[in-house]
Amino acid sequence: MLVWSRSGRWLCWSFAAALIAAVYVAPLAIILAASFAGQWNDVLPSMPTGEHYLDAVSGASGEALWTSVVTGVVASALALLLGTWAALALRAHTGLLRRILDLLFFIPSAVPSVSVGLGLLVAFSRPPILLNGTSTIVFIAHMILISAFTYGNVSAGLARMSPDFEQIAESLGARPAYRLRHVTIPLILPHLIAAFSLSFALSMGELGATVMIYPPGWVTLPVGIFSLTDRGDVFEGSALTILLILTTLAVLIGLSRIPTKVAPR
Repeated sequence: MLVWSRSGRWLCWSFAAALIAAVYVAPLAIILAASFAGQWNDVLPSMPTGEHYLDAVSGASGEALWTSVVTGVVASALALLLGTWAALALRAHTGLLRRILDLLFFIPSAVPSVSVGLGLLVAFSRPPILLNGTSTIVFIAHMILISAFTYGNVSAGLARMSPDFEQIAESLGARPAYRLRHVTIPLILPHLIAAFSLSFALSMGELGATVMIYPPGWVTLPVGIFSLTDRGDVFEGSALTILLILTTLAVLIGLSRIPTKVAPR
């Protein structure tokens, strides 16, 4: 550390702890308390109840949770496929062409998501491709917004991978498809899982583009939370927020265990 005295270190740690508590812990604690509150007319909530969670897992709110999970899985899988294909295709290119293609891939993550939603709404609201009012347009929007992160993760994995393994496999007569399946993909598997995990987390929390294009029968959880809080139902919105956090964490924790299980094989 840059602070050498014991009192200075304690002061820095105390400041960091207070900052983390104020910025991260306190908002989550308030949301958790509100999700169990029957009323909140004083400093602390009163009349604790679990009815908000029962309402959150049933009816329209339960469907919104399932819709978010399906959207996140499908969009992340499509983005992973697209990003991996692009990273593999561009790994041999260098110079200006590579920089231009990299820039094009990262543009969706650099612009506001609302602009992506508006572009899709305008582009696919008329024939010959009419997707407005379908769940497909939601999948496309999420895939566009998260594909840059999958491309970046896979590109980083390929850049760190030694070419010796592929060269040895090639010298032994392995065909390109065989090398890709049995050499390249296993070596970058942790990066693929990390890319899918990040994409899924981003998709689960996406609101800006989704709120502009979602059809009535395909409401994601962030849109449902926004609708509830906009109507003043903060308590059920808080319960949905906690469920969103727990579902995302459960999927991410499950995915984080995959590299440990497959690495020794």
